[in-house]
Amino acid sequence: MVQNKHAERVKRLLGIDPDQTLADSALYDDGLYLEEEPSTKDVLLGLIPTIPGTVRYLRELFPFIGWIFHYNLIWLLGDFIAGVTVGFVVVPQGMAYALLANLPPEYGLYTSFVGFLLYWAFATSKDITIGAVAVMSTIVGNIIINVQKTHPDLAAETIARSLAFISGVVLLFLGLVRVGFIVEFIPLVAIGAFMTGSAISIAAGQVPGLMGISGVNTREATYLVIINTLKGLPRTKLDAAMGLTALFGLYFIRWFCGYMGRRYPKRAKTWFFISTLRMAFIVILYILVSWLVNRHVSKASNAKFKILGTVPSGFQHVGAPQLDSEILEAIGPEIPTTILVLLIEHIAISKSFGRINNYIIDPSQELVALGFTNVFGPFLGGYPATGSFSRTAIKAKAGVRTPLAGVFTAVIVLLALYALTSVFFYIPSSGLSAIIIHAVGDLITPPREVYRYWQTSPLEFVIFWAGVLVAIFTSIENGIYVTVGASAGLLLIRVAKSPGRFLGKVTIHRVSRGSIQGAAASLNRGSVDGEKSHAAFIPLSRSDLSNPEVDIRSPYPGVFIYRFGEGLNYLNSARHLDVLTIYILGRTRRTQLDKYDKIGDRPWNDPGPRPGRRLLHINNNNNNNNNNAELAARPTLRAVILDFSAVNFLDVTAAQALVDLRNQFDRYAAPDRVAWYFAGVSNRWTKRALVASGFGVDRDQSGPVNGGGGSDDEDIGREPLIAVAAEADGGDGGGSRNPKAEVGRSSSSKTKEKKEEVEEEVDIEAAAAGGEVTPVPSSVDVGGGGRLVPLYGVNRPFFHVDVGTALASAIRRLEGGRNVD
Repeated sequence: MVQNKHAERVKRLLGIDPDQTLADSALYDDGLYLEEEPSTKDVLLGLIPTIPGTVRYLRELFPFIGWIFHYNLIWLLGDFIAGVTVGFVVVPQGMAYALLANLPPEYGLYTSFVGFLLYWAFATSKDITIGAVAVMSTIVGNIIINVQKTHPDLAAETIARSLAFISGVVLLFLGLVRVGFIVEFIPLVAIGAFMTGSAISIAAGQVPGLMGISGVNTREATYLVIINTLKGLPRTKLDAAMGLTALFGLYFIRWFCGYMGRRYPKRAKTWFFISTLRMAFIVILYILVSWLVNRHVSKASNAKFKILGTVPSGFQHVGAPQLDSEILEAIGPEIPTTILVLLIEHIAISKSFGRINNYIIDPSQELVALGFTNVFGPFLGGYPATGSFSRTAIKAKAGVRTPLAGVFTAVIVLLALYALTSVFFYIPSSGLSAIIIHAVGDLITPPREVYRYWQTSPLEFVIFWAGVLVAIFTSIENGIYVTVGASAGLLLIRVAKSPGRFLGKVTIHRVSRGSIQGAAASLNRGSVDGEKSHAAFIPLSRSDLSNPEVDIRSPYPGVFIYRFGEGLNYLNSARHLDVLTIYILGRTRRTQLDKYDKIGDRPWNDPGPRPGRRLLHINNNNNNNNNNAELAARPTLRAVILDFSAVNFLDVTAAQALVDLRNQFDRYAAPDRVAWYFAGVSNRWTKRALVASGFGVDRDQSGPVNGGGGSDDEDIGREPLIAVAAEADGGDGGGSRNPKAEVGRSSSSKTKEKKEEVEEEVDIEAAAAGGEVTPVPSSVDVGGGGRLVPLYGVNRPFFHVDVGTALASAIRRLEGGRNVD
């Protein structure tokens, strides 16, 4: 008691009304269900870790625990085949991608080995493979060149390893705190544009190496690389013979195997594996050719055409990455781009293959796996690694069963590092360029997909091409920022200009489609089942493409129903409220026609009729040339029903805008007050915000009810309706009832009152729907096992489950409890 007095004193000191509460529980102490408002304490308590929550979190960090104990020989065989298949692909790819990163070829093998070895323990995707990829390698190469311009003393390997470590730490932190949802801010169109632009840029940059053309700066903008390559065609060398034939061989083998797989479906799996091994086959073939041509050469620089050269055996660069002020200052500005590229490639690929193969990934856990790989990788010489599209597709088609397949791939890479490095000396560089061009070709968004962008969203189609062109004419990094930024801007514009709709009422009858084909004219109300009809609310503007012949009626004179399109927040609240004001004031009249005694008292935006004309109507939006008789026939503003089914949260700006609109409408409808009803409010904090703003409670109890005063019986009839539903299992409502439910009231009296309320509500709802009144069947036991209880709290009588109930409640109050047809 003393504590409450102190609280009241504090409220008075701060200028807060002590009687203003959110619960209003004192008005309803008869045991009915009351809604409890959420509190900050509840939120804070929810953040405190619990023992079950901690155990669940630890299990989520190591998802392999959920399947490793079920491992079997069939899974082992599938993982072995898929892992070895990917291994034959990743060895030549890894070395080629390392060259893209301006690093020696062995660094690509280091990066791939660590990714395959570690990812399986943290993975929620069985298909994805982490390692050196073309796009990330190109980004790393660009970063190395940029950093060495200002810090020439920093080695390329040092920059790459430090970049991987810092990026890995950031990703690991984001994953551990479970904020993987941030990847949802990157839309599909941005990913498609990034991949397409990157693939074109990488392929264009490999053409000079494919043709043996020297003197072309492949790190320039793509269009300059293409122009300079065309200018350098006269400088083509013998490398072109190796590169062009290798590229042709890769595409020919893939086409031939695909054709044979379609021709002989029973052998499709065999032809798939042959197609998968095409890179290894081409590399082996051209190593043999190169050895035959250059077997007497001891130095790579003396070869007939450019070859890979010496590849050191084993792990020659083991050690901690360099982390000091110089390196942090040098690579700091490049960290956001690196993290963004790692996120885009990995999450996009893993989610895509998860949908294809019927499983769901955990983005936060994928960030943990990606972060841990990039944190540990630099200690063995790895540079930033992420998911590979081409290798993931091969792994999925090879029949992988679990993420453990990566271990078998790691073994293949390890064997290559220790047993095959001497053979790698003769790999033609133009052959590696052919492998890169062939691999990145699959990253280009196919025309049919681009056309689908146009059909789905023309604006995003424009964003797609903007990202591709920016990547081609400037850099891949700029293409990323343009697409992500433009998509975010488009989202904000859509939210800010989200359309709302005023709803009208139609009566829907359900019939089979066959009954109306060719016989629509014969259908009438007598030929359909009246019991299958119900009221529906659709836009009066027919923006939903409803049939123009359908009669959409106004819900009730002076009552307006408005549905928000994409939420209500500070971005779009002004627009929504302007639409509400213009529409409603343009279709109603003031309650008090002669509000202003003198013409000088009238506001400039409501001058009234011309001098000498009789005052018939006052409206904020009427023109002096309007027909006075038409204006006088308009109804007064009685009630506003807001459909909040699309509103999940209400911020301060939006709440204040609603308060301002309510005050404006009250002045317009004076001396009456406009009643406000809300349908579909599903968020507890949204309800709390509305209640704190003065909505949801019966503010008419202390003042005149809209429509004038009345007798006590009429006031009782104007009590708002509440929705009731059958109690769960005929029990006590699952513990949701108020503990005081049985205090002070007999069972028979409560049963009678409840039955009367239910009958009256059904009557009003049927009347609002335009149908016949159907009483509650006598077989419904409202006092026993089939007892009906309030769906929502009775202390919030103006929050309704749907628009129909809200409209029925509004009509009931306006008509003093009388049923209306």
